[in-house]
Order: sequence, then C-alpha cells, then structure tokens
Amino acid sequence: MILSTVSVTTYSSFGLITVASSSGCRRNRLVRFEVRAFVGKHLPPLQKHVDKSSVLTSSLNLLEWDKLCESVSSFAGTSLGREASKAQLWQLNHTYEDSTRLLGETNAAVEMHKHGDIVLDFSSIDIALVKSAIQHARRSLPVEGIEALSILTLLQLAETLQLNLKAAIKVDPDWYQRFMPIADMISDMVIIQSLMKFIQRLIDEDGSVKDTASSDLKRSRDRVRALEMKLNQLLDSLVRNKMTEAYSHELCNVGGRWCLKLEGADPRASVQGLLLTSGSGTGSIVEPLSAVPLNDELQQAKASVALAEEEVLLKITMKMQEDLIHMENLLNSVVKLDVINARAKHSISFGGVSPDLFLPIAKDGDFLAHSTNENKSSVTSHPSEWKWMLYLPKAYHPLLLQNHYQQLKKAMKDVSDATAENRRRKQGGVMTGKNLTDIDLPSLQIKVTKLKEARPVPVDIFVDKKTRVLVMTGPNTGGKTICLKTVGLAAMMAKSGLHVLSAEPVKIPWFDSIFADIGDEQSLSQSLSTFSGHLKQISNIQRHSTRRSLVLLDEVGSGTNPIEGAALGMSLLESFAESGAFLTIATTHHGELKTLKYSNDAFENACLEFDEINLKPTYRILWGVPGRSNAISISERLGLPQIIIDNARGLYGASNAEINGVIMDMEKHKQNFHNHVSEAQHHLMLSKDLHEKLLVTKRKVVDHILELRYKKMQEISHISAMARPLLHKKVREARATASQHLQHTLGTKNQQTSTSKNQHNSEGNKQQTVASNNEQLIASSEDSKLTSKPAKHAKQLEIGDKVVISSLRKEATVIKVELSKGEVLVQAGNMKLKVKLSDLEQ
Repeated sequence: MILSTVSVTTYSSFGLITVASSSGCRRNRLVRFEVRAFVGKHLPPLQKHVDKSSVLTSSLNLLEWDKLCESVSSFAGTSLGREASKAQLWQLNHTYEDSTRLLGETNAAVEMHKHGDIVLDFSSIDIALVKSAIQHARRSLPVEGIEALSILTLLQLAETLQLNLKAAIKVDPDWYQRFMPIADMISDMVIIQSLMKFIQRLIDEDGSVKDTASSDLKRSRDRVRALEMKLNQLLDSLVRNKMTEAYSHELCNVGGRWCLKLEGADPRASVQGLLLTSGSGTGSIVEPLSAVPLNDELQQAKASVALAEEEVLLKITMKMQEDLIHMENLLNSVVKLDVINARAKHSISFGGVSPDLFLPIAKDGDFLAHSTNENKSSVTSHPSEWKWMLYLPKAYHPLLLQNHYQQLKKAMKDVSDATAENRRRKQGGVMTGKNLTDIDLPSLQIKVTKLKEARPVPVDIFVDKKTRVLVMTGPNTGGKTICLKTVGLAAMMAKSGLHVLSAEPVKIPWFDSIFADIGDEQSLSQSLSTFSGHLKQISNIQRHSTRRSLVLLDEVGSGTNPIEGAALGMSLLESFAESGAFLTIATTHHGELKTLKYSNDAFENACLEFDEINLKPTYRILWGVPGRSNAISISERLGLPQIIIDNARGLYGASNAEINGVIMDMEKHKQNFHNHVSEAQHHLMLSKDLHEKLLVTKRKVVDHILELRYKKMQEISHISAMARPLLHKKVREARATASQHLQHTLGTKNQQTSTSKNQHNSEGNKQQTVASNNEQLIASSEDSKLTSKPAKHAKQLEIGDKVVISSLRKEATVIKVELSKGEVLVQAGNMKLKVKLSDLEQ
C-alpha cells in the first residue's frame, strides 16, 4: 500500500502511524493528517441542551466533591451547622470576593485554635431546640423547659466567647486583627442578660420549672406530693393486710393513677377494685375502690401543676418576644461560626495551608495575577512575580488522606483496646496459659506500623504561566486520574474557603468553573457508549467553559480507533488552547499528543514515573518529559519469550525505539537535575541553619560581654562603697594623731622651760625673762602661721588646682571650695573627698 492513500494533514500537528508496504513489512512514518476528517462526521448528535449548573454538578460528582463536603461538614458541632456547611460548599456561584472572604474567615478560625483560649465548640448547644423555642415565641406559644434551657446555653456560650476574646485582646491587642473578621462577629453578638437571669430563676438545670417560679405552682406541687404520699400509705396497708402465699402484690402507676399489680388465680378475690388490665402471664392491675377518690383528686392536682407550669413558660415566651430579633441574629451568628469552625478544624486535622488565591486578569493576550495574599511572605518577593500559574508542592488527595487517617485511627484504637483487654485479663487472673487464647497484640502493632509507612504519596503540581494545556502520560494505575482529581479538588477547596492539603506556599488561580470528564461515562438509559458519553460531556464542557475555567480530561481520545482518537484528541486540546479554558489538564495514552508541545508553546508535557526494576509506579510527576512506552520492557521483565519480544520491537519500529531512548535520556537528565536541586536545597538549608546559629552565638557573646561589664561596674561600685567609710576613718585618725602630737610637743616645751627656770633662777632673772618672752613670741608666731595658712590657701585655691592631702599624702584636684564650712571637695583618683582646709598643702 502507498502511504498517500491514507495520508492527510493536520493543524501543524504530527502523528505517528503504522502502514503496511508492498513487501508486507510494517513501518512507522511520521505523517500529517487532517483532523477535520474525523470531527463532525463521527460525533453523535446532541440530544438536548444541558445547562451550565448541570454540567458543573456532574463534574463535581466525578471529582467526588460530595464526599469531601460530607467530610468537612462532619466537623460542625450542630445539626444546622452541618446542613449549612454542605449548602455553602455546594454553592457554585461564588465570586472572587466571596472566596477571599471565606478564606479570611477560615484563617481567623485557625488562628483562634492556635491561640487556645478561645474555643469555638458549639456541640453543647441543641440548635434544633433553640430554633423551636424561637418559633414558639414568634407564635406566642409557651416554650418547653428544655427549649428555654437551650436558649440559656446559647446565651452563656456567646457570653463566654466575648469574655475570652476581650481577655485575649487585653493581653495582646494584635490578636484582634489576627481574629478578623470573626472578632467583629463575636463582638457584635447581643447578650440578653435579663433573659439569662429570668430563665435561671425559673428553670432548673434539668429543664424542669422550679417550685419557686410561682406560688400557685408550689402550692399545686405540694398538694400532689401529699396525695401521692396518702396513696402510697393506703396501698401499702392493703398489701400488708391482703398478703398471702397464693397472691403477689406490687404497687404500680398506670396513666398517673396508683394501682396494685396482682399475680394469682383470681385477683378480685384478693382486692376489691376496678380491674384495669388482665393477663395470664403478666398478672392483673387493679385500682382499689378506696384509692379511686384519691387518684381522682391527684389527677386534678396534676392538672393544676401543668397549668401553673404553662403560665411560667408563657412568661419566658413573653420575655423572649422583647428581644426576638436579637435571638434570631444570635442563632444565625452561631450557625455561621459553626460553619467557619468546621472548615478550620478540617484544615487542622489534615494539615491544610491557606492558598494564595489570585484572580487572572487578561491584558494584552496574557494573564496577570491579582493576588489575595500580596503581603504574605512567599518564595519570591511578590506572588505575582512567581513563574508558576499553579503551584501545589506535595499536594494530597483529601479523600485518600482522610481514608488513611481513618484506617490508622481504627488500627491504633484496636491496639489500645487489645492492650487494655490483656491488662484486664492479667489483673483478673483469668488467663491460664493455654486455656484462653490471648489477643494477637504484636500483629495489630505491626499493622499500625505498616499503615504509618503507607501514607499516601503526595504529588508536586507546577504549571508554568505560559501553559494553557498540560498533557500527562504514564502507565495504567500510575496515578494520572488521582492527579487530575487532586488539582480539581484543590481548586474547588480554595474557591470555597477551605485550606488546601499541600505544603507551603500554595499558589492557585480562582476559577469561575471547574469542569471534568473522568471515568466511564457510558449511559445505558441514553443508549450511549463509553466513547459517546465522553464526547457528550466534553461537548458540554466546551460550550460552557470560559477563559477563567479549569478543564480536566481523563484519557482524552480513548474508546475508539487509536488513530482517529489521537486526531480527535489533538484537535480538542488545540481548540481549548486557542479559545477555551484558562487551564486544561488532560491525561492520555496516545503518543501523538505528546508532540503538541514542540509545535505550540501553550502546551506542556508531564509523565508519571514508572519503576521498571520493581515494575510499579512511583506516583511521581516528571515535568517537561513526555512519557515513554513501557509495555515491551515490562513484558520482557515478566518473562515473555524473547522471540516475541524481538518481533514486537521490530514491528514497533526502530524510530520509536530511538524516541524512547531520547525520552529515557531526558528522564535521566531530569532525575539528575532533581537530585542536584535537592542537594542544593539541602546545602542551602544547612547554610541557613548555620547562619542562624552564628547569629545566635553572636547575640550570646554580646550579651555575655555586657553582662561581664555590668558585673565589673557593680563590683567597683561595691568596693568603692566599702572603701569610703574606711578612708573617712583613716582621715579622722590621722587628724587626731596630728593634734595629739602638737599638744605633746607644746607640753614638752613648757616643761623644759619650767625646769630651766628652776635651775637658773639664781643666776639671772632678767635673762630668763628675756628668753621666756622670746620663746612665747616664737610660739605665737608659729601658731599665727598655722592659723593664717588655711585662710591664705582658701583665698588662693580655685577649682582645678592641684593639692596634696597631708593626712593621706595623696595628690588631688580641687572640685569645689566651701569657705563657710572651711572644707574643700577634691577628686583623688576615683574617689571624691571632703577635706578640711588645714589638711591641704599646695
């Protein structure tokens, strides 16, 4: 055959087909074929127009969004909260502003959980009873006691929330902004203190009306208790008087009337009265004639009690009507907080993170990112500068992660129960070795260990800004469909105000709609095959998708002739790239779709890695690498005869083998690149840790130096304080010593003069008198010198002069001169001293 008989062209697209030559050998040739030849001729006619909401609902059901909604709503504490949570998550008309508001509420609730002192737990409130009480009040009907009690519980919880919020803000005012907008919701709650006190005064803790609620009620209840006591005494006396071996008597209450239950042959022979019921196996119930008047009176008293209770409950209704609008607003606020708290608890339970949700804005044919978290720290300086349009590192499928946690929780509970049971058996002494079979605790513990190790594998989703269509290839059961659902659920979670189960940071566009064609769409009721069902769904998606939509297509072009399916798939993806959705992610087994990247920059390839040694997928995505065929290699490893393998490779063609070889080299380079990146990230993390440690060490050294300096100053100050009184004492001692020495010198001179007079008195009084006069003059002149010297110094001393302290023999500097006190303040080294003028020398 000649290739030209089947060769046609396509829109700059290539396809690899196999044709037979005249010699009978098959060969592969790269040809261009016209896709239009298949589109339009083989598509079944659409049966009817399907509206957008139906297509969206069908797509979300394919993504199992309904199961995720059930999971999130289960964290709500009230029945109305669970219903409202599901209703809010199923709203399909959220705007970008709605999504950012919902995310802000979830972030605030998560912050409250981190704070710890503000507990958003509404499980103690019976919202249905609160709603019923409000309806009764609206209709002016008396509320029930338990309804009034539920109203009280609601008011008390709201009051506790306000008090805890005020206490947290008082400690740190910044918490108010971190709790916004929930802080405003709690602050705006109107707590009706008068209604709380009113209910507490009238209703008991079990929901019954208190005896003290009204005088009529207390009087009626006292009468009921008195009548019941009389009846019990009467019936007890009848039982004692009529007690025989043939009959059994027992007191019972039937319809509020006290009676006797008799077991015997003829109950009327034992007690005269009204036979209420009779049975051979259960005995007979008789109301004695003497008890009939008391029972009638008891019924009347109970009716009076019911009437008095109704009057009290009607008072509560009238009290509620005064603030009925505030009660309704409070109920709505609590339900809304319960819905927000359910989203926050889901995030905390499964390790969710707040996404950076941005709105794609078309400008000059490109899309700019208007981010909600522009102030949030990220990998780069600004989220809009990221090169990624979709950034989901280590993203988990939420339902797979939830199923894993549930299994792990159940296994750990089994281990705990088994451990407790074994302990109970040992303590009770029941176990006797071989007589009782012990619980296999080690196997349960091994199961827990295996479950911990079998955690779901996360995927890294990185889509470049320029990419409009992502083509994913890979083996069956390799995780392609899980990747599609993970992306779809993450986008819907971010749009609905939920945190995304991924590592930080997360960058995701806001999509107006999320469409999906996943799984088997065969419809027997509409006589549609699998292929027709897929085409019908894709046609509806293409009709309703916009430039802000996300489209997820699983196994595009499958279910029909491979060549025709590949052509149709290429045409569909090119149409989505040119004028379709904002982002399209498609999985396929058609190798022709992998070539679109090399002719259109809007396309990108990715493949799921396959471990050929262990023959199992790794669930890891290799970006920028087209998937290669593994069927022949896997067959060879599984032991298929070599002649079959060689023949298959010959039929498959050398060109395909070369392409697979190129792809294998690309995978190896990609793997090496990832290894280098991981190594670089590891060294970067080590360098950051080292830098942080160095900063910490530097701070410690500086703090240590300051601490030593402070201690040294304290020691010097302490020593100076101790030395100051010692110095003053030394100065005083020196002054006292100098004064004693002067007095001793003068006394010695006077004594010598007296002795000299006595010895030479006879020789000449005149000479002695002259000598004595001279001595006195000399002494008086010396005293005048000593007295006049300080005065002279005082007149000459100035601030800054250098002087010598005579008693200390130490040089000092004059700081201050006080003539009135005869003192001078001097600086001697580190000490400041006050010194008498007489103790100074210039």
